[in-house]
Amino acid sequence: MKPIFITGIGTGVGKTIVSAMVTEALQADYWKPVQAGIEDGTDALQVQHLISNTTSVIHPEAFKLSMPASPHIAARNEAVSITVDALIEAYKNLPRNNPYLVIEGAGGLMVPLNEHEFLIDLITRLQANVILVSRNYLGSINHSLLSAAMCRQQNIPVLGWMFNDQYLDYEKEIAGWSGYPVIGSIPFLEKTDQEEILKHARRLRDNIMACLT
Repeated sequence: MKPIFITGIGTGVGKTIVSAMVTEALQADYWKPVQAGIEDGTDALQVQHLISNTTSVIHPEAFKLSMPASPHIAARNEAVSITVDALIEAYKNLPRNNPYLVIEGAGGLMVPLNEHEFLIDLITRLQANVILVSRNYLGSINHSLLSAAMCRQQNIPVLGWMFNDQYLDYEKEIAGWSGYPVIGSIPFLEKTDQEEILKHARRLRDNIMACLT
């Protein structure tokens, strides 16, 4: 089974919440290859706290950097070198007993890992299936379609869209223009806890499974 890579149209669009829901829905393992910024906790810890099944394994990050910045800047600040080769090697060394692995990216597709490699290069090397996460806001049509266009240009298999929040009603238009289906839509969550994640994971599970077959 190819890994499922959760990437977004930008930063702060809800990748971690979607990652938790997909992880819970599939009882998948979870991996965040690069974490930049740890003062407020890590995405891996958040996912661990949000899921309730006992099957999922939360794998440690390959790179955990203190500075909340683009990975290439955070790495430079700590005299660390992030390369796609190093991340692929870390991926190969993950202990895997689960057919499903959810990988959460950092920011969007064109986030730099170093001076010449980007997150999209990692996705391509992993041959991962992608779930695109979009948050509904003024301007997200452009950001969504640019992300979809990059995936299509690089021949990256996209399972579909997960939308967050509610702003007007253009999810179907984004899906239509991009050619990628809607997996699910998550309303604005007043609270984010295990109960809420489990509720939406159960609701979305059939749609997620259908995309994988």
